[in-house]
Amino acid sequence: MKALVALLLLMGCASVSLADNDKGLYLGAGIGYFSLKSKQIAPAAPTSIQFDGNDTSFKAFAGWRFNKLLAVELDYIDLGKPGQDFVGTHVEARINGAAPYLKGTLPLGPLELYAKAGYMFYDLKIEASGQEVSSRSKNQDDVIAAVGLGLTLLGHLNATLEYEYIDISQASRSDAVWLTGAWRF
Repeated sequence: MKALVALLLLMGCASVSLADNDKGLYLGAGIGYFSLKSKQIAPAAPTSIQFDGNDTSFKAFAGWRFNKLLAVELDYIDLGKPGQDFVGTHVEARINGAAPYLKGTLPLGPLELYAKAGYMFYDLKIEASGQEVSSRSKNQDDVIAAVGLGLTLLGHLNATLEYEYIDISQASRSDAVWLTGAWRF
C-alpha cells in the first residue's frame, strides 16, 4: 500500500498537469480499511457484547462535477465483514449499500482538499459462526461524511486519500480510510 502511494506521488511530481476537466463525469474505485465498534452489535442477542472488528473494504463510484468546487457523487460501498471471536463463536457484521453525496472541493494547484456529506442506505447482517443472528435489510440509512486530499495526475487521473465517518445506528464508532482513483472525462 505504501509503495503504491509513493509511486503515485512520484508519477505526479513527474507529470502533474492542471486538468482541463473542471466539469463533467468521473468514474472511480477504491480500497479501504473499515473499523466497527459497538456495545451491542446484534439487538436480538440475549446478552450485550463489546464488538470491535475491522476488514478490508471496497467502493465503486460515479460523479458529476458542476465546476472545480461542487460535485455530486453516488458510491456503492462494501464495508467487508469485520469480525471478532467470542468464547469460541466467530461474529461477523456484513455491511454494504449505496451513498449519494454532495461534494465540495478546494483546489490548491495540482492538489485539492475536499469534503463530502450524504446518506448511506445499507444492509446490515450479523452472523455468529455462519448462522444469521440479525438482519436489517433495505431499511437502514445513516449519515455519512468524508474529508480527503486528492492529486490529479496525467490530466485526468485523480488519486485520493480519504477518511470517512459512517453513523451506523448500532455502532459506537464506525469509520474507514480509503485510497481511491477516479478518471475524469
